[in-house]
Amino acid sequence: MHALDVLGDPVRRRILEMLAGGELSAGEVGTQVQAEFGISQPAVSQQLKVLRDHGFATVRPEGTRRLYAVDPQGPREASDWLSPFEQFWRPRLDALGTELARGKRQRRLAAERAAVEPTVDNTEHHHPSQQES
Repeated sequence: MHALDVLGDPVRRRILEMLAGGELSAGEVGTQVQAEFGISQPAVSQQLKVLRDHGFATVRPEGTRRLYAVDPQGPREASDWLSPFEQFWRPRLDALGTELARGKRQRRLAAERAAVEPTVDNTEHHHPSQQES
């Protein structure tokens, strides 16, 4: 199975997202995935096995628990395969980054100008003893 085939399944992607936050027990993964996807515990176990067998997850026993973590091998394989295609989105992302930085700079400069320049109040002020005609 190709790395992208492994990632093609939404349950496996979700498990990897969870494991990216740190090591989790099989029970913790199972409880969350069962609640989100409505699948059985054996189905979750099967997805964990696919991730292990294809280099996306590692498992280590700790007493009676099995702790899972991301194995960088699988994500690296997927990244390596996608690298030649970065030319299609990298310039757009770089341009977006430039525009975001430009907007941030403009907002900062506007805030600095507003803090330095006095505000002009164009409303008329009447003294209470003055009567209007």
